[in-house]
Amino acid sequence: MSLLLPDAGLLFWMVLSFGVVFFILAKWGFPVIVKMVNERKEYIDQSMKVAEEANRQLANIKAEGEAVLTEAREQQMKILDEAAQTREKMIAEAKEEARKEAQKELDEAKKQIQIEKEAAIAEVRSQIVVLSVDIAEKVIRAQLKDPEDQMAMIERMLNEIHAPKA
Repeated sequence: MSLLLPDAGLLFWMVLSFGVVFFILAKWGFPVIVKMVNERKEYIDQSMKVAEEANRQLANIKAEGEAVLTEAREQQMKILDEAAQTREKMIAEAKEEARKEAQKELDEAKKQIQIEKEAAIAEVRSQIVVLSVDIAEKVIRAQLKDPEDQMAMIERMLNEIHAPKA
């Protein structure tokens, strides 16, 4: 049974050696350990503060990035709207210019048609005059084969020329 129950001497020496070791540790070991634990705690606390500040800065940067992205999208939409308005304006101007040019060409074509019409009418009139003179000449020659008829016709025309017009 002596293996299970320690003797009083062994118990005394165990308590004495534990006390010496505890005193040495309490005097020189624990303060160093406590100091190192406190330094480690302060380092961890400082690291946590830095991490929290980094998280805040990251959140601010993320918010700024989103704001910049939103502003860029707004500017893009604005530029696209301006481009669409400019395109519509250019199309409208081109249509108006084309309409004016078409109207101008149409007016010129109408003028040219009018000129050609007047020239054709003048040509027809001159041909009618030539034909009328030719027909009249032939009719008169047929009617005035006799010299007496010719003289009567000349006198009648002279009288018509000198007669006062009413």
